[in-house]
Amino acid sequence: MQELSTLDGIATAKLIDDFEVTPSEVLEAAIERIERLNPKLNAVVHEHFDLARRQVAAYASAKGFLPFSPLAGVPMLLKNTGFEAEGMLLSSGSELLRGVVSQRDSTITARYKAAGMVILGKSNTPEFALSFTSEPEAFGPTRNPWDLSRTAGGSSGGSAAAVASGMVPLANASDGAGSTRLPASHCGLFGFKPSRLVNPVGPMAAEAIGGMSTPHAVTWSVRDSAAMLDISGGPDIGDPWASPARPGYLAALTKPTGHLKIALVTKAPLGETIDPEMIRVTNEAARFLKDCNHTIIPVPDMGYDALALKTAWRQVVGTNVALGVTGGDPKSPRLAQLEEVNREWVHEALLLPATTYLAAVQTLHSAARALGRFFAQYDAVLTPAAAEPAPPIGKLAGSGQSLDAFYDQFWSHSPFTAVFNASGCPAMSVPFGTSAGGLPIGIHIGAGFGEDAMLLQLAHDIESAMPWARRRPTIFG
Repeated sequence: MQELSTLDGIATAKLIDDFEVTPSEVLEAAIERIERLNPKLNAVVHEHFDLARRQVAAYASAKGFLPFSPLAGVPMLLKNTGFEAEGMLLSSGSELLRGVVSQRDSTITARYKAAGMVILGKSNTPEFALSFTSEPEAFGPTRNPWDLSRTAGGSSGGSAAAVASGMVPLANASDGAGSTRLPASHCGLFGFKPSRLVNPVGPMAAEAIGGMSTPHAVTWSVRDSAAMLDISGGPDIGDPWASPARPGYLAALTKPTGHLKIALVTKAPLGETIDPEMIRVTNEAARFLKDCNHTIIPVPDMGYDALALKTAWRQVVGTNVALGVTGGDPKSPRLAQLEEVNREWVHEALLLPATTYLAAVQTLHSAARALGRFFAQYDAVLTPAAAEPAPPIGKLAGSGQSLDAFYDQFWSHSPFTAVFNASGCPAMSVPFGTSAGGLPIGIHIGAGFGEDAMLLQLAHDIESAMPWARRRPTIFG
């Protein structure tokens, strides 16, 4: 069944639908790939193969009928933070939560299952998803399939490594500052962050980190991402904001994108250093899009206060994690089980006045207003996806660093992405080039709130001209 690992999810589901393979054969092939490749990559930290087999057996007991879905029978992974699946471990990359088993499904998990997607286990993530590299002290680093000495990124690094290596054709991810888009860029995948609450985060929470964390996926193909959004998108009971979800994302890929006015930004907002190779690939993408009859307009920035956002993001995220870990108690014994840099981050947040937190939230809203004004002038914006190609293991990890040093490095690695979390606007990392050393390089494209379908259409146009799914890392196979 090795050939299955070269297919995206929709092609896999079609084989099942055409009775060329069974859901069980697809599942066992994915399990074999995980067992063979995971010792090299450490992409999967909690294997739940028996639960997956039971899920497939339930379809067989229903006379072989899978749910009607373009991804029915397709194996996938959930990210090991923020996503519950009944009977599965959810340690969030932390020693503090080792052994915790979920008693119910998250709303998004229930929607995956209802569509017939088969969940194999949990992918590696940094502790509480607080890093752009997946190197939790409790579970060890995830390695990049393109170069085992380098990170797959974070915080959805385990999911990205699993998809890039061919373990599964797609995997769940989440993005609070770039945590879907950064690993996608580093691993040569498509990473899409939908508009705020297109995908739900319930039922346990109404929002995540002030509405900035957005669940979705990393995939080989744009069509898989669109199909997943059709499956998972839509409001949940009690959502605090209206969702701009518009079913039919997969169908939208067949429609013309139309002429777009695209801003080009290659200078980092706070003057962070951007690797020349990242700028080279972004400029190549700008020329490509111009040749596709889009208008490209270089601009200096997107018009928001980048320094204020950097400060506010740290305060909002730290406070949310502090509440979850300690319940607001600065003397909680649970603090001792956190990684050192995260313990410092939580302790800092516990000392913040409520007024400081409220001011930070208002800063996020100010960024949303600024991007609203920006996208009244432009249909989209093109930037580098990251400041550099995938760095070596250890470079972005918090071990041995002060919080200030870690956070400055964290922010500098991805200076263009977090404003889309603060504003709720959709954005994506699209594979476009490679470094001189052969590492994948993604471009980053964002748009105004609710313009998810347009971005997916644009990504599909790029993919059709540059079918990156033919490029696989050497570990593959």
